[in-house]
Amino acid sequence: MIDFTNDDNDEEKDEEETSENESVESFGQTIIKNEKGNIRCVTIIGQIEGHVQLGSQSKTTKYEHLLPQLAYMEEDEDTDGILFLLNTIGGDVEAGLAISEMISGMSKPTVSLVLGGGHSIGIPLAVSTNYSFISPTATMTVHPIRTNGLVIGVIQSFEYLDKMQKRICSFVENNSNITAEDFRNLMLKTGELANDVGTILFGEEAVTCGLINECGGIKEAYVKLYSLIKDQKDEKEATEKENKKNQKAPEKKDGKNTEKEPAKNTNKKAGSQTNKGTSKKTNKKK
Repeated sequence: MIDFTNDDNDEEKDEEETSENESVESFGQTIIKNEKGNIRCVTIIGQIEGHVQLGSQSKTTKYEHLLPQLAYMEEDEDTDGILFLLNTIGGDVEAGLAISEMISGMSKPTVSLVLGGGHSIGIPLAVSTNYSFISPTATMTVHPIRTNGLVIGVIQSFEYLDKMQKRICSFVENNSNITAEDFRNLMLKTGELANDVGTILFGEEAVTCGLINECGGIKEAYVKLYSLIKDQKDEKEATEKENKKNQKAPEKKDGKNTEKEPAKNTNKKAGSQTNKGTSKKTNKKK
């Protein structure tokens, strides 16, 4: 007989490799599988594209691609954790905040690593994970938001921009160790940028001010993510054991009650028999 099992296995492996290569080429994503856990690597690079499509020469991260992928990873049983690799100049504010909110709301363990740069709206993206890293030579530019196109010169336009900045400051404060006031001061700092207002933070400076958790590289990011995955698995197992104990507890009580009932009945019967016996004896004596 001819054995086709090896050929089938080879075809399945080839299909998996092809799909992984397509995922890397199309979306810059890959998956690492081992005993410690399955990790998805997601890259956020170039410019965060908003509702207007950028030119073909620009490297972009499209929110319409990333949001559904994050939704899939959240419910995917084969995904234990997600590693985000950032090298972005920023981009559309609302698109960046949408991706950031999506990441911060995930139940899966997440870690971010800023490589090269995490500028502008890339800062909320970097701090949206459970734990964040930045390489020693990477930089983060904090500056006020800008707008393109027609601007009406009325006070309402500036109030709208101020509200947008408050949204960013509030998100950063809730997902990092820096206050909204300190972050706003970095935004409005003068004298550091030649043609703009703001602050440039290098690796250690971003950690010192509280934006990023730790300065490190890919090795440290993997170690932290595997640790978060293990903690989540241990917590899940402990919760399952506790639930099983709570479910078994009422069953034992019911069992005890059912055992006591027949015991009471036997005592009554025994008592009635002894009473009858004594009455008979007394009658005979009489």
